[in-house]
Amino acid sequence: MTRRLLAAAALALAAAAAGAQVGFPPERSPFVDLEFRQATTVFGGWYGAAKDPAGIAPQSGPLVGARYDIYLGGPASFTARAATAISERNVLDPARREGNRLLGVERRPLTMADVGITLGLTGQKSWRGMVPTVHSGIGVVSNLASADPGGYRFGTRFHIAYGAGLRFVPRSSPWAVRADVGSYLFQIRYPDSYSTPGLDSTSILPSGSSKSKWTNNLGLTLGLSYQFSR
Repeated sequence: MTRRLLAAAALALAAAAAGAQVGFPPERSPFVDLEFRQATTVFGGWYGAAKDPAGIAPQSGPLVGARYDIYLGGPASFTARAATAISERNVLDPARREGNRLLGVERRPLTMADVGITLGLTGQKSWRGMVPTVHSGIGVVSNLASADPGGYRFGTRFHIAYGAGLRFVPRSSPWAVRADVGSYLFQIRYPDSYSTPGLDSTSILPSGSSKSKWTNNLGLTLGLSYQFSR
């Protein structure tokens, strides 16, 4: 009986020793704890506007902005972002004949701001210096323009933001680099005049068509982050 107990104890000690060797020494592990709880980021990239049936929404252009992240717990961080697309849009007069409705091109920035939650898919750790993320939030988008002759005005609208990203976080450095791809989902609304026939009995939008459309607009950015607050 004693021999059996000693043999079982020896096996248990051997298993424990083998288990202690599984994995990587801390200095060689591909997973590294993220040291900083907050970060500010400046970024630039491209705003890819969705097509709208009337062709009067803000168009694609360069995108610049900033974001702030603060770690909440688990994989989650609170994120606040603001960005401006250097955009243009067509100004139309629906009362004119088809082919003669374009009054010109308006150059006016499109500004977006939102708050939301970013999830690190590796938790509060990096894997070989990388942290893949997903993000969702809500906010507003505006170009602060006055109404066109036909009554169209972009104004200020609610938008839904979502996307994914990848952070590169060097060990023990307060600096990080991030790349993000995301979407700004918002609604375009048209005045009644866009469905009313002009001088040549045609209208910008087909009669009976919807006077609003949700558009899914792309944002591609690359940013430099400064991390702080351990």
